[in-house]
Amino acid sequence: MPHLNPTDAIRPAHVEVSLGAIAQNYDAIRAHVGTASVMPVVKANAYGHGIVEVARHLMNHGAPCLGVALLEEAIVLRQGGITLPILVFGGVATRQIPQFIAHDLIMAASSIDKLRQIDEAAAAVKTKARVHLKIDTGMERIGVHWYNAEKLLEASLSFTNVEAAGIYSHFANSDAADLASAKEQLARFLEVLEFYPKRGLQPPLRHIANSGGILQLPESHLDLVRPGIMLYGVYPSKEVPQTVKLQPALSWKSQVVYFKVVQPGSSVSYGGTWQSDHPVRVVTVPVGYGDGYFRALSNRGQVVIRGQRHPIAGRVCMDQFMVNLEWGTAYNGDVVTLIGDGISAQDVADWAGTIPYEVLTNINSRVPRVYV
Repeated sequence: MPHLNPTDAIRPAHVEVSLGAIAQNYDAIRAHVGTASVMPVVKANAYGHGIVEVARHLMNHGAPCLGVALLEEAIVLRQGGITLPILVFGGVATRQIPQFIAHDLIMAASSIDKLRQIDEAAAAVKTKARVHLKIDTGMERIGVHWYNAEKLLEASLSFTNVEAAGIYSHFANSDAADLASAKEQLARFLEVLEFYPKRGLQPPLRHIANSGGILQLPESHLDLVRPGIMLYGVYPSKEVPQTVKLQPALSWKSQVVYFKVVQPGSSVSYGGTWQSDHPVRVVTVPVGYGDGYFRALSNRGQVVIRGQRHPIAGRVCMDQFMVNLEWGTAYNGDVVTLIGDGISAQDVADWAGTIPYEVLTNINSRVPRVYV
């Protein structure tokens, strides 16, 4: 039975990331969207896969730009040698504007006042700042409402130290079976975009399609698409048609570190929530909710050991959990697969009562990443 190479990880648990799978998914998305550009989204540590390593691989693979959520994420990329244009989707605090400009980052702008602040900050250092205008078409998160957008677009033409390089919105329900809401959002966005041809102007880069939009709404692809979770080989929901073939890029593995026989009536783990009425073999795995393996998987989750699925016995602890082998076989050092070998991020999400996005982004920095 294969064992983990001890040089692969400091501890007997690691996440293995296939950069080749991410590149294949990027290519499949690019082929699917035709003339639209593809902006890989690498926020939240590249959905748990490792932000700098993934971004560097995609830059070398030909990606034209990247998307993140936070200024800090973008700075980490710059410090990691990433030279691509980077759009930061999140709201911009006034005090952050000089840092955006210093690191040559693209800001999201959704008010005339913010445009003015950006213009003044850029003028102070004799440069031109780039922004993408954010339009709220129904998400109610950030962005100017579509019915008030015209004033913002007018103002964006008047500031001499700001370049409105793009304009975008975000779908709230593009991963649902019922696309009525998403189609309404798209119609609102297209209505806003009429501002430009009515004035004889070329619109800036237009984008709205996230993973759900890429898979289900080809009319939303416009100039650029923003794949997030699908870039990593996971579909955004169980409702979307799998119109792009994807390859999961992440597997999570650990090892058996202890083996015991638990007698009838002996409870396992905190709270005594699990016990057997017959002798069973139980092994301990050194992963827990302190690593991002949800406590909600207690008595619900499954792992693969020696090619067989086995259930978690008792509550997941902060640093360890136990597995019921019944009378199966395992030895200390055997590989335990938490994600992979037939267990998908969607499976784990279903057991934990959440979504695969949370499963992936919850795997924290205590778990070493190994890149292949």
